[in-house]
Amino acid sequence: MQGSLMHVLLVEDDLVLADGIARILTGHGMVVDVVHNGLEADRALTSRAVSVIVLDIGLPGIDGFEVVRRLRSRGATIPVLLLTARDDVQDRVRGLELGADDYLVKPFAAPELVARLKALVRRSNPRPAEMQIGGLQLDAFSRRASIDGQTIELSAREWAVLEYLMQQASRVVSKQQIIDAILPWGEEVTLNAVEVYVSRIRAKIASAGISIKTIRGFGYMLEQASP
Repeated sequence: MQGSLMHVLLVEDDLVLADGIARILTGHGMVVDVVHNGLEADRALTSRAVSVIVLDIGLPGIDGFEVVRRLRSRGATIPVLLLTARDDVQDRVRGLELGADDYLVKPFAAPELVARLKALVRRSNPRPAEMQIGGLQLDAFSRRASIDGQTIELSAREWAVLEYLMQQASRVVSKQQIIDAILPWGEEVTLNAVEVYVSRIRAKIASAGISIKTIRGFGYMLEQASP
């Protein structure tokens, strides 16, 4: 996981439920990729890094148990939250023994799912949730940005871009790296759109004592402004 940006892989074969869960998690500022069977999940987990996995047990192709078994056999430590409609203690025990970190029995309350995912990510990524450079402070879990204690308003995309730039502070990152970090699979944003987000962010953080430099031919770099 890069920094504290939460990138969720949701594996659920019920299309309506998958869409509902994805909307909930996106509404809490998470980047969500959705696949609908176990084989797709297994392939996805060998090609792209994610922060946490929400995994239904009863899947076509290979079931959730096998997805977890293969994941752990590769040495991956990504936290896994199992979703199951089965109220069977043996299923829960089997999932945990294979390497899952937590489970929820359907139906579940949306706030509980969000809270459990945040807890799993915090435990797997012990870096502090708060970042500060100059007068700008970001609290990744409350999703609050402030300058010298005064809250600033950011859109979801602006937040994601600024959070990523702060995580990579003093490093040059390309526009494509920004897009890859903040967007789920299948969703498109142009390089020009990144320029627009950065321009808006610059205006909003102008008083924070930090700058987002344009490195021509490469991308952007966020750093504390020179005195």
